[in-house]
Amino acid sequence: MQNKNYISVLKQGLVKKIHILEQLMEKNVRQRELLADPELEPEEFEASINEKAALIDELTAIDDGFEQVYERVRDEIQKHRNDYAADISQMQQYIAEIMEKSTQVQTEEQRNRELILKKFADVKKQIREVKSGKKAVDQYYHNMMKLNYVEPQFMDNKK
Repeated sequence: MQNKNYISVLKQGLVKKIHILEQLMEKNVRQRELLADPELEPEEFEASINEKAALIDELTAIDDGFEQVYERVRDEIQKHRNDYAADISQMQQYIAEIMEKSTQVQTEEQRNRELILKKFADVKKQIREVKSGKKAVDQYYHNMMKLNYVEPQFMDNKK
């Protein structure tokens, strides 16, 4: 009976993992929208990253818990495979769904990574342009200040 409870916990963990992966997929879509916005505020993007990090931490905790519970019931499940066939089949379906969603999340992460690199390159380019523009303005100002300035000259008043 206790093994049934453990198996139930394993299935609940897999279902929770599916829900978290779905949330990650939503966060990836939101992050892609943020990266497409030319007026993106760094704080908003950082908040998006922090939300995803919290979800990833949750996934890691679920994985760790799953491993611990599975270690307790692994021998029992392997010995009485026929008794747990329905549960095993359902967990296999969950795991297949998790693998599919994980692949989708990784693909989206890669796309977002490329968008982030492009965004950073654009920001770097803007910074370079601002610096060169500032340098040109400083140089212009410096030259204009010299325009009305006459250097001291030595004149000999003796005849």
